[in-house]
Amino acid sequence: MQNYVLSCCSTADLSHEHFLSRDIHYICFHYYMDGAEYTDDLGKSMSFDDFYAAMQNGVDTKTSQVSAGEYAQYFEQFLAEGKDIVHVTLSSGLSGTHMSARAAVEILSEKYPDRKIYIVDSLAASSGYGLLMDKLADLRDAGMTAEELAAWAEENRLMMHHWFFSSDLTFFVKGGRVSKTAGAIGGMLGICPLLNMDYEGHLIPREKIRPKKRVINRIAEMMKEHAQDSLAYAGKCYISHSACYDDARAVADLVEAAFPNLCGKVLINSIGTTIGSHTGPGTVALFFWGDCRED
Repeated sequence: MQNYVLSCCSTADLSHEHFLSRDIHYICFHYYMDGAEYTDDLGKSMSFDDFYAAMQNGVDTKTSQVSAGEYAQYFEQFLAEGKDIVHVTLSSGLSGTHMSARAAVEILSEKYPDRKIYIVDSLAASSGYGLLMDKLADLRDAGMTAEELAAWAEENRLMMHHWFFSSDLTFFVKGGRVSKTAGAIGGMLGICPLLNMDYEGHLIPREKIRPKKRVINRIAEMMKEHAQDSLAYAGKCYISHSACYDDARAVADLVEAAFPNLCGKVLINSIGTTIGSHTGPGTVALFFWGDCRED
């Protein structure tokens, strides 16, 4: 057993049971609904169904990243036990939490000079971030040291593909990712934009597709084009969704049919309350190991 802790943020959008089974620790983000603060605790204090129903009913949502002070308090519990830490953060292209984690290391370095904290920017989000963490748990269990694991994560994080679409542009308009005019036209025409995450961890619109059935097929085609070893891909595949399980299942069915060597069935998770505050309901995201993201 390696004497270090593998850790991430709740925005990796796996279940509490999944994190527990893989011995992955996590720290929770915060979100607000009509000004009231909640903890992004993987659906424990508020179910995902209730959360997305509230959004559909017009509740205003905002999010808050983990502060340096919160990180310091979280990290210290492990340092006090004599353990080093590999902590992987939500993409710096989406949040400033990476800088907060680094600031916490500075706060703790004098008190624990013999301990090491490795902070890695995942350049990932939601269950793509979770799939990266799952792989890191495999490598830790295979004997990698903390230093080796952090280096591997930085060297391979751009191999984690994120492709997603939304059938409801309301919250993309609200967040400024889609203009009001484009959102109105897209809504009338039933356009479902296909987006992915670039090499800097930003979300980038790639194609405008209608109707929804076509974008479901197209997102599966993206995996065929980019997956490691093409149709011989033998890795894991995760999907996350925001209150649209049937759409996620339709994508999973296409993936499972196209990739006979897939490592197990596609794992379908809910998009958590932090990421979901920005996507709103109606988003499906597909994650797999592929070629290097270069743009």
